[in-house]
Amino acid sequence: MSRRPLFEGLVCDPDGQPVGIGEVGGEAQYVVNDGGFRFHVPAAGVDRQVLGQLREQIMANQDAVTQGTMQMLGQDDLFTKAMIDSSLKNMDEHFSRLIEQGLPAETRTYLGMLGFKITLNYHGEVIGLDQPSAAGGPEED
Repeated sequence: MSRRPLFEGLVCDPDGQPVGIGEVGGEAQYVVNDGGFRFHVPAAGVDRQVLGQLREQIMANQDAVTQGTMQMLGQDDLFTKAMIDSSLKNMDEHFSRLIEQGLPAETRTYLGMLGFKITLNYHGEVIGLDQPSAAGGPEED
């Protein structure tokens, strides 16, 4: 159970308005205002939906993620590749710890500046996930 929403400040309703945060029974909640009625949605469920979508994208591009990480680390050897692959296979465990510990405020601010945004309906379903595109990618005309 999370004490603070993982993506606090990065979640909006279908109209693009930021959702609030709250707590019910010691559990963090996203608060979606729907015409004056405030729906409380457990944050852990929403956060897991978002992390699940990110996990799918990472696993679909596992080779590119591994190669990019190796380049970023400046290590291009078999042991580094094995370490990265092992970390990717244990991603769910890392995500559980992330939900428990939370994201630092600076990280959330940075993600927001990059354009990361989650759209949530009052049922607690993630209906949109805007992510920053890769820097230095091909430009569109």
